[in-house]
Amino acid sequence: MEQDNLLKKIIAHAKTYGFVYPSSEIYNGLQSFYDYGPYGVALKKNIQNIWWKTMTQWKENIVGIDTAIGMHPKVWQSSGHVDHFHDILVDNLDSQKRYRVDILIEQHAEILIQKKQSKTAENLLKSMQYAIQTKNYDQLHTLLTKNNIQCPVAKSAHWTPVRAFNLMFQTKTGALNEEANTLYLRPETAQGIFVNFLNVQKSTRMKIPFGIAQIGKAFRNEIIARQFVFRMREFEQMEMQFFVKPGTELQWFDYWQEQRLQWYVHLGIDPQNLKVKPHDHLAHYANKAVDINYDFPFGTKEIEGIHSRTDFDLQNHAQATKKKLQYFDAREQKNYTPYVVETSVGCDRLFLMVLCNAYQQEINNEKNRLYLQLPILLAPIKAAILPLVKKDGLPEKAKKIFDDLKYHYKVHYDASQSIGKRYTRQDLIGTPYCMTVDYETLINDTITIRDRDTLKQERIHITKIAQWLQSKIKKI
Repeated sequence: MEQDNLLKKIIAHAKTYGFVYPSSEIYNGLQSFYDYGPYGVALKKNIQNIWWKTMTQWKENIVGIDTAIGMHPKVWQSSGHVDHFHDILVDNLDSQKRYRVDILIEQHAEILIQKKQSKTAENLLKSMQYAIQTKNYDQLHTLLTKNNIQCPVAKSAHWTPVRAFNLMFQTKTGALNEEANTLYLRPETAQGIFVNFLNVQKSTRMKIPFGIAQIGKAFRNEIIARQFVFRMREFEQMEMQFFVKPGTELQWFDYWQEQRLQWYVHLGIDPQNLKVKPHDHLAHYANKAVDINYDFPFGTKEIEGIHSRTDFDLQNHAQATKKKLQYFDAREQKNYTPYVVETSVGCDRLFLMVLCNAYQQEINNEKNRLYLQLPILLAPIKAAILPLVKKDGLPEKAKKIFDDLKYHYKVHYDASQSIGKRYTRQDLIGTPYCMTVDYETLINDTITIRDRDTLKQERIHITKIAQWLQSKIKKI
């Protein structure tokens, strides 16, 4: 209950201070769609920028791409999304509530484990996975009823037949609806990379191993979308497909697992809250996979998946198009279809992780203090420039400092209300430093810098502010 309340506080904070708003709120909102406010979009862009730099600027063998949301419908047939990209659902006849069958069974298995019935739980999960893989929905219904798995609301096991629901959004392309062709809004960005593999390789002359990175929107018609921006119907992915020589994929898998884990620590995420979870049951395209999970207020959940996808995607697209999606290895003088190691991050999940990680409540001098402990690398505002009072030339001096800094850093000028209230306002949006222009500034050109986390203050000369800020960013 305490963790549920924490999530509610974070959601309320996100709305009040301009991070995330419910979409179309004046029309009572639209479930599982959200709008990013001024500070939210800045935080999200900073997350994306550091990921993009990590992948495409700091790595010599990774390039970027930006592919269309709308793709030929046969792409999704070849990738397996038309046949395999489903949620398996069931309704409770008493509560009229709809659930994902796998989640109901997994939650029941957790209860069995708590009751020291691990073997029973293991057998239940194996039976579920086999039924899912063989699309035996009657068997899934039997597992629900036989094990008396109950609806959390109605406390009954009166279930409808189990059925599959494809998660892809459909639309139409064409001038007249009756002549239009079915088009899918992409459920992932990876396929845009695969179908452009040869284009990128030939135009950039990249040699294997090399990667292609992309940040972009994806759409999934989630039946059970919840937990704020963690699971949405319109979301953003940051994906990188790394093409390697067959037989070396597991070595590269281990490399990227370590690289990605350290990236989160580099961002300031507590390693104790990060968990690496190997997949117990692999997807049809993978020969190894792990999730990087984070301890959210609502449980330990995935933020990134790392998958060894073998040559599944390139081979399927090659078969469907009758085109050779191969790489010519000049050293070995032969063609082969590369294997792929994928890193796939949910940008919105990462945003929520950063927000949860930053949300701090503490008692200081017998007063409750709330602030966002965002690292300066990600903070929407790097520093706030504040004149002590709105007179005696202090605003003009502060504005001059602001104008000198704004071309290099995202800074904010604020002269309204008392200095204490302005400090508090900046704490609540995660600004690491407040720089106050006072009467001493007029005498010796020094300002007071207040640290958001420690509340300590120091004075520096105004000519050293930019260098001082840069030194703080370099420490991250």
